[in-house]
Amino acid sequence: MPPTPTIQQIDTTVFRLPMAGTLRWGKSSALDEVRHVLVQVTLSDGSVGVAEAPPRPTIYGETAQSITGIIRHELAPRLLGLPVVAEEGPVLPKVQARLRQIPFNYAAKGALDMAIHDALARHRGISLAEHLGAGASRIKVSYILGIGDRETVLAEAVRVVEAGVRVLKVKVGRDWEEDLARITELQAILGDGVSLYADANECLEAEEAPRRLRQLAEMGLLYCEEPLPVELVRERAALRAGGHLPLIADDSAFSLRDLRRELALDTFDILNIKTARTGYSESHQMLALALQAGKGVMVGSQASAGLGTARAGLFAARSGIEHPSELSFFLKLREDIIDRPLCLQDGYIDVATLASVQVDPDRLRAAAVTEP
Repeated sequence: MPPTPTIQQIDTTVFRLPMAGTLRWGKSSALDEVRHVLVQVTLSDGSVGVAEAPPRPTIYGETAQSITGIIRHELAPRLLGLPVVAEEGPVLPKVQARLRQIPFNYAAKGALDMAIHDALARHRGISLAEHLGAGASRIKVSYILGIGDRETVLAEAVRVVEAGVRVLKVKVGRDWEEDLARITELQAILGDGVSLYADANECLEAEEAPRRLRQLAEMGLLYCEEPLPVELVRERAALRAGGHLPLIADDSAFSLRDLRRELALDTFDILNIKTARTGYSESHQMLALALQAGKGVMVGSQASAGLGTARAGLFAARSGIEHPSELSFFLKLREDIIDRPLCLQDGYIDVATLASVQVDPDRLRAAAVTEP
């Protein structure tokens, strides 16, 4: 039996990619470029794994600088020299224990966990898909349609549907009447072959939420993500009990600890797991817990570029994940750092393509930026 590998080296590279337009959501959040961090882990046998860390200052408080800083000064010193041993399923208990010593910093820790899993799969001589137990051959995807002026939003929707999208997540909550008008127009233009669901990003008021969810249900929307502020726990539980429209938990379930609370209070119907913030180890535990509780599951995106999409997609190919996963943000990018294009076909993405994705060294070099 070969010796257990240890973590030998951890490196980070900040890279920037231009976007085709701006993604707006919530009350004031906006994203007009991708400035993410490539995390690379080298094991003692030379096996190398990579993952993408997407900073979202208005959600997690992380920036590219904070991710590289916390990895360099706090997380790497805790992990270097640590043996990498996986339990049944993609869980790294020793790695998790060390990462939990530092609170928050979700994207930094999530990328480290995924990069270590990638390196471990290479050490084992198997694909990352096999290591994760990715059994599906294709995954149904959704696309995040941001808030914007009418012409821009409609044109973007038509463009991505022509590119193969069949499910759109529509941001709502800034102006309700405008939101309803935009949904009505989208349905008229896109037709019955395209499904919609809403993401309110915690923007609704508790008193108005039941009526507004019923409106969305009457319009045929599939579900609504985070209609109320996370701190309104009792109100969210009551809203879910009303059965107006299936609710998705995202901001309310950042972690396994959060998920246990939400399940105890029964606040949601579908869990949105984001491997970018919980890695593979914690995401695996969250998936098992949600399925045990009879909840639906989807895999979400923190506006990941091609590498992050591929890494999330391999997890989305696991058994039990039935709802459309957010694996199409790459359609917003003008450039990428991966070695092959990602394509959709009639609402699905091919898992074999995701499994073969690699970082293109020349493209990474061209996109790399020096952070102060």
